[in-house]
Amino acid sequence: MVHPSNDEAWKHFNSVHPHFSAESWNMHLGLCTDGFNLFGSFTAPYSCWPVILTIYNLPPGMCMRLKFMFLSMVIPGMRSPWWNIDVCLRPLIDELT
Repeated sequence: MVHPSNDEAWKHFNSVHPHFSAESWNMHLGLCTDGFNLFGSFTAPYSCWPVILTIYNLPPGMCMRLKFMFLSMVIPGMRSPWWNIDVCLRPLIDELT
């Protein structure tokens, strides 16, 4: 797989939602997050989770460049938001829709 648009999941989404894929200005977004400990110590009870959006409608050479990745929110906290991350992402998803 060279580009996400070649993936079976993308093709399945386009077949299930033909009205969305027919409009060229609709954007396919990728949402990625990963947590890290700010102070470099695993004993510190504080973590930070950046949430980054990437645009998959761009050509492969531009898709993963830094200038097309958008830091949309940061989830700080005493613990990782593993099971409650949907609560944290709900405002972002509402804003995007």
